[in-house]
Amino acid sequence: MKLRFLLLLLTLLPVSLPAQSAPETGKPFVVEYYYKAKWGYADEFLQLFKKNHYPLLKKQVEMGRMLKVWMDQPRYHTTEDGRWDYRVTIVFKNSAAANEPFDEESLKKQLYPDQAAYQKEEQRRFAILDGHWDVPIKSVDLP
Repeated sequence: MKLRFLLLLLTLLPVSLPAQSAPETGKPFVVEYYYKAKWGYADEFLQLFKKNHYPLLKKQVEMGRMLKVWMDQPRYHTTEDGRWDYRVTIVFKNSAAANEPFDEESLKKQLYPDQAAYQKEEQRRFAILDGHWDVPIKSVDLP
């Protein structure tokens, strides 16, 4: 019974959501990426991120697709349900740059000739995560 209700809800959900306006394509588009590592593995995640993913992001800044990339971590701890270990903020040139197809695979092959080692380390980076979520940010004008 619960499964039927859930399926019905999922079927109706897209119809019941209000239309959202598209982001302005000329303005920078900001996305925050949150990473929650399994207890005791945050340092290993950071090491793999710096080795394998950050160079890809830096290259895209050099190419002009992204304007800025930085990483934050909380100074203190919080409750487990709200815990995250790292937040990576990416400022894309505009919403089109963030959402249109981009050939990241050729960039990966260029930066990491040993694709087998790269794939293995990236698999490990995600295997040690408890959670990962992306949050597109919209600025709110205040008087």
